[in-house]
Amino acid sequence: MEITGYAAAILIGLSLGLIGGGGSILTVPILVYFFRVDPVMATTYSLFVVGLTSSAGAISHYRKNNVNLKIALLFGIPSLIAVFVMRKWVMPAMPHLLLNIGSFELTKSVLLMLVFAILMVAASVSMIRKKKEILASDSQLSYNKLVIQSIIVGIITGFVGVVGGFLIIPSLVLFAGLPMKKAVGTSLMVMTISSLLGVLGDISRHAPINYSFLIMFSAFAIAGIIMGSYLIKHINDAKLKPAFGWFVLAMGLFVLITTLYK
Repeated sequence: MEITGYAAAILIGLSLGLIGGGGSILTVPILVYFFRVDPVMATTYSLFVVGLTSSAGAISHYRKNNVNLKIALLFGIPSLIAVFVMRKWVMPAMPHLLLNIGSFELTKSVLLMLVFAILMVAASVSMIRKKKEILASDSQLSYNKLVIQSIIVGIITGFVGVVGGFLIIPSLVLFAGLPMKKAVGTSLMVMTISSLLGVLGDISRHAPINYSFLIMFSAFAIAGIIMGSYLIKHINDAKLKPAFGWFVLAMGLFVLITTLYK
């Protein structure tokens, strides 16, 4: 199972390298189903992995001048605060048993996996649908909307341990007026910083973390990014993204069904 899990880690990196996102949302299910990591701890591990893998893409985009540091800070700071508060205080304060109706028990781990499954389905739909590209010229800088969206993204990131470009990129295009390439690069920068700060929130409360495993898992994901960056020149993105979206949809439904069944 572990060999299959490490192969799946390469898939995470491949998707980031090929389509700029999508694969990171698979991190928690891979950790839970292939490595038997507790769902709550898997969110911590996911933040670490996503932070490292996103940094590789962020550095590449920064060198190409595709990162708007001002917008990254404007969007990132409220999100960072929300992520840190979620990981440091809110998540530890949540009771293990949230709801008990007859034989049905809603635990924190079950709720986390249900929310994650819903996010996977939402992400898959955004990849499958052929949407008209949003133009920055059609958008206006809206500080209030940008900050509100940033806080929402931070709360989701802090709870499920990962958030993809399918939430951040539209916000940067619609509310910050960034062109798509700069939105992707800026999104990766925000994901890098917010994910790693979320890990710091867990470290500060002395959460038990297997760093050797995380470094090994992240190495496979980063190898996938390198492979994806090379293969992108030879693969049609228009066909790849919907195909990967169907895969994420299948995984999301699998997580939803297995979680409800248990």
